[in-house]
Formats: sequence, C-alpha cells, structure tokens
Amino acid sequence: MSHEEIEFTSKDGFYISTDKNLLDIDVIYNFLSQESYWLEGTSRELVETSIDNSILCYGIYDGDPTKGSPKQIGFARVVSDLVRYSWLGDVFVLPEYRGKGLSKWLMTIIIENPKLKGTNFHLGTKDAHTLYEQFGFKSVEKNGISMSRPLDWDSINAIYKKETV
Repeated sequence: MSHEEIEFTSKDGFYISTDKNLLDIDVIYNFLSQESYWLEGTSRELVETSIDNSILCYGIYDGDPTKGSPKQIGFARVVSDLVRYSWLGDVFVLPEYRGKGLSKWLMTIIIENPKLKGTNFHLGTKDAHTLYEQFGFKSVEKNGISMSRPLDWDSINAIYKKETV
C-alpha cells in the first residue's frame, strides 16, 4: 500500500513536503551527525538507510523546493504501520530558522495526517518536552504495560560494516 505525498505552503514562504525526492541528504546528514545529540558521529549510510526505510519523511524548506533550489531548513521522519503505532524521530530545524514557529507548524502537520492521527505515537527527547506536550505527548510513566529494548549501536554498526565489505 502506498501513501500520498502531502505538501503544504505557509503564508510566509516556507514549505513542507513528504516527497523524499526533494530532501537534501547533505543538510540532513550534516545536522544529524554534527549538531544533534542523538546521532552525533553517525555515518551517512545509516542516515540514508533510515530515511529510505521510514514511511514518511517531512522536509521543511525556505521557499518552494519544486521551483528552483530553496534551502532545506528542517526535517522529521516517521516510522509507522499507519494503523496502531508511530514513532517520530530526527526532528530538527536549523538554528538560524528557530523561533519562527516552524517546529509547531511541522508538528501540527504531522499529527493531523489522517493516517497518523489516531496512532499510538512515540518519540524520544532530552530538551523539547514543552514543544511535544502541546501536541498531546506525555512522559511515559512506569505503568507495567509499556516495555522497551535499548538501542544497540554495536550490533547496528556490525551489520552495516559486513554489508559494505
């Protein structure tokens, strides 16, 4: 089952699209590997693979990326079955574009997506709780129901090193 690409424009000239062909992988990789706390030092291959395997990726652009070559200024990706479960990750807006309401606009578009709206949404953050709380996210409490297995970078890197040899 495929999904339709969703595109939005705002009155101030910013643009959001789920068209993966419009993404500037250099911008995404550079931010995630050099400026994020959650993927600092990651490889370009892992960034590209995570984008390829995510059902929806949202690019934020300063201008319409279907006309000319505007700058990509933000990103988010969603892993989901489009029924019960969704995970939001790698969300960012470049520092020079923060404070313009772009993160709130992006989150509104993501959570209002008809195929994501009712799903059980998860994410991880060390510093953006107040943003996500505005959209119904709550810290997971120890309720005895939710369980998690931690990320194992050694196993992930071992797999990708084998594939590239």
